[in-house]
Amino acid sequence: MISVMLALLAAVSNAVASVLQRRAARAVPARKAFRFALILALVRDRIWLGGIAAMIAAFVLQAAALATGALAIVQPVLTIELPITVLILSRAFGVALDRRSWLAVGTMMLGITVLLVSAAPTPGDRVPTASEWALATIVTGCAIAGLVLAGRLATGLARPAALGVAAGMGFAFTAAFIKQSTSILSQDPSALARSWPPYAMVAAGLFSVFLLENALQSGPLVASQPALTISDPVAGMLYGALMFGEDIRAGAWILPEVLGVVLIIRGSFLLARSPPARAAHPARR
Repeated sequence: MISVMLALLAAVSNAVASVLQRRAARAVPARKAFRFALILALVRDRIWLGGIAAMIAAFVLQAAALATGALAIVQPVLTIELPITVLILSRAFGVALDRRSWLAVGTMMLGITVLLVSAAPTPGDRVPTASEWALATIVTGCAIAGLVLAGRLATGLARPAALGVAAGMGFAFTAAFIKQSTSILSQDPSALARSWPPYAMVAAGLFSVFLLENALQSGPLVASQPALTISDPVAGMLYGALMFGEDIRAGAWILPEVLGVVLIIRGSFLLARSPPARAAHPARR
């Protein structure tokens, strides 16, 4: 399936972007968190700019995947980014993956397979109305605002975890705008510049990147990455089913779907605690 292949390539690009952005973000002093000074510090860093270039490539590949496949398929496939990220880190820091790390990779891959096979999502046949977009924006905005507030008030691992969930939701909502924009592009390319979804996509994407940088900068990978990894596909599947009419199997299939999510969560936690991930987490200044 072409959409799956494109999503896999997008995951690889996202993994490269994640490694480069994480290295740059963790070098920024903690006092610049939640401030525009964080972005000003990062834009002067060539490593961070390389990460942005990789993220742009991932965006293009994700848009192509969403143009040919369901949101509920593409977003879960993108979670493969985490195993790829850990593999890149292992090469970059010269740290071998131990048996538990490989078990974590296998657990996560099994979880993604179980989730997709059980849910069997199919492309939707409807376009969200303006009122549905407004409701989705309000609900998503309130949820992200609550998570950001909780992150700012929290200490320890709770802060990067809350911000990771917020970033994951933001990226999933951005993917919904991408899907709407690609639909407009395929029907009438000249109408794209006159439509609001592309501009909403850019705004949501930039805000999600800001949330991501704060999540990476505020704490260890073991807290932020699992939260981001699971919130993105789960939110993406919900947006796909509720807004675009993508069909996801229910009934008895819910049990293996939940099992798939649990396996993904378990695998992502183990990977975030792997030797390469720990080596990539320098001391804060």
